[in-house]
Amino acid sequence: MANRFLGVISALPEEFVHLSDRSGAAHEIGGLRFWRGQIAGREAMFVESGAGKVNAGVAASLLLDRFECRALMLCGVAGGLDPALGVGDVVVGTSHVQHDYGVHKEEGFLTIQPGSRPSLGDDPTPGYPEEAALVARLRDAMKGLALDPLPEAVGVGRRQPTTHFGTILTGDSFVNSDALRARLHLQFSAQAVEMEGGAVAQVARRWGGDIAFVNVRCLSDLAGRRSHLDFRAFLPIAARYASQVAHRLAPAI
Repeated sequence: MANRFLGVISALPEEFVHLSDRSGAAHEIGGLRFWRGQIAGREAMFVESGAGKVNAGVAASLLLDRFECRALMLCGVAGGLDPALGVGDVVVGTSHVQHDYGVHKEEGFLTIQPGSRPSLGDDPTPGYPEEAALVARLRDAMKGLALDPLPEAVGVGRRQPTTHFGTILTGDSFVNSDALRARLHLQFSAQAVEMEGGAVAQVARRWGGDIAFVNVRCLSDLAGRRSHLDFRAFLPIAARYASQVAHRLAPAI
């Protein structure tokens, strides 16, 4: 748990503003800058990975190999898939699925587990579920946490953001489609979609079952036809809410 050296990843600079002041000693490897700091009083190594699965996978691998981190936290924004959720709500991942890895068939796209070979008998069921004990610790840590109401200036009304646990999807494309949003939610019963978490989950699993991984995502948009506009408008505020939850959870990882 808290005695494990923690690696913290965000894809974008806006997502890091409230996580670290970047004042610690820095190291540059493979074009990525890693710096040492603290989150919620806990020593950690931070990195801004850039967007996408490959960038996130490289960052996670270096944190585990070069800096000997034994727990990983990914913090940032995401698109909402669940119609019951709204902008500003925060989702903590209990399972991670790479929705764009699979087979294009005549009847549609079949998502399978990355790297699996069903023809050789591998289980193709997609997803990296988190350990029940870790999820239980995170739920306990979240008790009593109340996020600030969304400012009216955001344009979605003065709603009260809430926190949720559920499935987060990952793919190397920004979802800007009502039809795709509906299909992804129906197919996977997922709460959010983003571009890094599934890759970090895959790397963590490859390193071994003792690597804890926590993915904290605040909804900056609803992954529909207006998501490209909502993302730009809500990114700074959503990043702040995500970091607030990340600070709450860091001691429990």
